[in-house]
Parts: sequence; C-alpha cells; structure tokens
Amino acid sequence: MRDASQILSFKILFLAVFLASLCLAPAIAQKRPEPTSPKYDLHTETKMKVTVEELKLPPKGSEKEVAHLLGKSGADSVDVYLCPKSFLDDMGVSFEKGDEIGLTGSKVKQDTADLVLAREVVKGSDTLVLRDDKGNPVWAWRR
Repeated sequence: MRDASQILSFKILFLAVFLASLCLAPAIAQKRPEPTSPKYDLHTETKMKVTVEELKLPPKGSEKEVAHLLGKSGADSVDVYLCPKSFLDDMGVSFEKGDEIGLTGSKVKQDTADLVLAREVVKGSDTLVLRDDKGNPVWAWRR
C-alpha cells in the first residue's frame, strides 16, 4: 500500500498537469490570424490614367472576393484592387484589355507589393464609385 505522501504527490502532479492543459488549450485552439486587408489611406490618394492590360477575377464560387486589374500608367505597372466581383456584376461594369480609364485611389502596400485601392473609376462617360470620400467601401452594406 502506498503511503499518504506518495498519494498526495500524485494528486498534486495530476492537478498541475490538468491546470496546465486548461491554460494551454485556448492557445492551441486559436486560429492563425487571417491576413489583413489593406486599408484605404486618404494621405496617399492619387489620380492617374491607366490602360487596362488584364482584369483578374476570383475563381467561380468566390464572387465575394476582390476583382482587380493590371494596367499601365505611363511606364509604370499598376495593380488596382477594385471591389468584389459580385458588385462589379451588379453594376454591369466590365473592363477589357486596352480600355483607358481614369482612376482615383490610394497607393498602399500589402506585404511587399504596391497596389492601388480604387475609390472611383471613370471609363468613357461612366463613373463607377467604389468607395465614399473617406475611403469606406460602398459595397459593405451589400454583404
């Protein structure tokens, strides 16, 4: 038969392991933080003329993901984030290679990439407003 001190030591060890597992469980169960979306910065807002080279759409079934276009502004390549594809579809807007557009947007960095978050796009006589004057998406209410 075990003596009382061995039983007490075992109980204390068991309690310590149990409490440690309770403390570690939430840390282990936490999800990795999702990458944050770049935020519109009014201080880096700019206007430019862009020639569309390619419209990049999210895969089918991911229409709530952001569509963006690749283009040229003078000699510079630009990656322009527009809005969710579903919003473009709702607005009946499309872009083709060679389209000349006017763009108002915020130059931002995401990881190491430079990109432009579009606030307003002018194509011909049509103006597509994607963000309000503070840079907040106008499609947010449609989620």
